[in-house]
Amino acid sequence: MLEGYFRKTYQTQVLEPILPLLKIHPQTLTVAGCLAGLSIAPLLHFNCTYLAFLALIVTGFLDTLDGALARHLKLTSEKGAALDITCDRIVEFAIILGLFSVHPATRGLPCILMLGSILICVTTFLVVGIFTQNQTHKGFYYSPGIIERPEAFLFFSFMILLPDTFAAAAYLFSALTLTTACIRLQQFCK
Repeated sequence: MLEGYFRKTYQTQVLEPILPLLKIHPQTLTVAGCLAGLSIAPLLHFNCTYLAFLALIVTGFLDTLDGALARHLKLTSEKGAALDITCDRIVEFAIILGLFSVHPATRGLPCILMLGSILICVTTFLVVGIFTQNQTHKGFYYSPGIIERPEAFLFFSFMILLPDTFAAAAYLFSALTLTTACIRLQQFCK
């Protein structure tokens, strides 16, 4: 949702000026973003909240930069799209694992609900993508929803920086993610 409003400005003001300066393969950025995201789990476990938040920002930035660079260099590929989608899920799992590790006794159910809602939402995203012709700038058909990567990262930011909001944010995130999945399926079935 937010991506639809801010993506063009972000692309032209932040990403495009950097692209000509980069002498790196886009998939290297994808892997670097994945590694930054993986670091969030231990950082949260060891109560390095601000470093975890910084890693979240880095992984989010690299996730947008890799695709922009691939398009800029005309290196988009099915392999790159598959790596990107896989790394996105690895990062989300690492974040939720880290959030769980802070207090497993009280965070178990909300974390399982977040993982389940992501699983269902990603399944609908991929299934709709398989059966819908791609007419976007992305490497695959991109079906927008209420909860997309920017919204998820905002929720994760609240959960990381404001731990007292964890339960409410986790349940709201799960509900909105499931709503996104339902809307996507409903629109596809029409």
